[in-house]
Amino acid sequence: MDFEMGADAAALRRQLRDLVKEHVPEDFLGAFTDDPADLAVAQQFCRVLAEQELLCLAWPEEFGGRGASVWEQTVVREEMWAHHEPRGAQYMGVNWVGPIIMRHGTQQQRQQHLPLIACGEVIWCQGFSEPEAGSDLASLRTTARPDGDGWRITGQKIWTSYATMAQWCFLLARTSRQEKKQQGLTIFLVPMDDPAIQVRPIRTMLGPHHLNEVFIDELRVTPADVLGTVDQGWSIVQDVMSFERVGIARYARCEQLLAAAPTALGDRWQTLPDELRSRWVRMMTHCRRARLMAYRVVALQAAGHVRPGDAAAYRIAVTRLDQDSAEVLTDLAAEVTDDSTYARWFKAEVADHWRYSQASTVSSGSIEMQRILLSRVMLAAR
Repeated sequence: MDFEMGADAAALRRQLRDLVKEHVPEDFLGAFTDDPADLAVAQQFCRVLAEQELLCLAWPEEFGGRGASVWEQTVVREEMWAHHEPRGAQYMGVNWVGPIIMRHGTQQQRQQHLPLIACGEVIWCQGFSEPEAGSDLASLRTTARPDGDGWRITGQKIWTSYATMAQWCFLLARTSRQEKKQQGLTIFLVPMDDPAIQVRPIRTMLGPHHLNEVFIDELRVTPADVLGTVDQGWSIVQDVMSFERVGIARYARCEQLLAAAPTALGDRWQTLPDELRSRWVRMMTHCRRARLMAYRVVALQAAGHVRPGDAAAYRIAVTRLDQDSAEVLTDLAAEVTDDSTYARWFKAEVADHWRYSQASTVSSGSIEMQRILLSRVMLAAR
């Protein structure tokens, strides 16, 4: 199948690859390592993209974008993930925080937040999951109780990526008890430097910054901090999940590493066991399948009628691809005997990919919940 998008998209890919080559070190393994210089690289690269109106390419011009098509933004998304996401944590603001604020925010909220995201100057984190409300998010216990003309929020969030570096949090809390647990939830946009918010990092093999606990003690919020309508936050959460799950183009990362394998192995590639080469071919096919599913959801989003089940199907495919490809790539890396710079790069990249893949079927909604969601959609359509 031909996935090419035309001459303009090809030129955009070349431009992005040239920028990566110029501004991102060859041994860059993401922004969230133990070396603070890696985060600095990502932040500076975001500014470079913003200066050329490439960071938020598909955003309307009034919000700092270029008004480009969703397909051009898909090119940006693929090239960034293929090159180890040198935007760092900015993809969260670009892919879903900004678009959600455009869709549900007030004019004041748009003016306050969107220009900073478009300039690459602000990092957001997502205050959703809790110790007893991860996959079953609507069971959260963080509560916003009335206080004058506003609320006081108290609770705990967990697995919060980038909380140690974020300036703002997209926070979900319960504002009332209603018949259904999905009702009575509200989204608040809150600054992370408020003294009522404390962050405790969770060390994992993914490196610093990825996972954190966030403790909220009597955080004062006002109606100006509410995104959308009070008690109606669940509909926004569903929008968030659709944007977030499609925005992570891991298939591009998997395909790049798989394509690099023959070069890394050199002459050894021709003598690999047939079974291992067959697994490599199967994974390349799965990459193309995940790409096709992503394009289908992008097309639905562009038409304005994407459904949660569409995003769930894609998410299932791409997270399984992450893990299955990691196993094949690990076996291929074990066959690399050369000590060239390229071979060492390949083995380091594969090791990092394997570490990331271990959490892929849990992050952004577990694969079990995605299957339940997709099953409900399919049953409802019968």
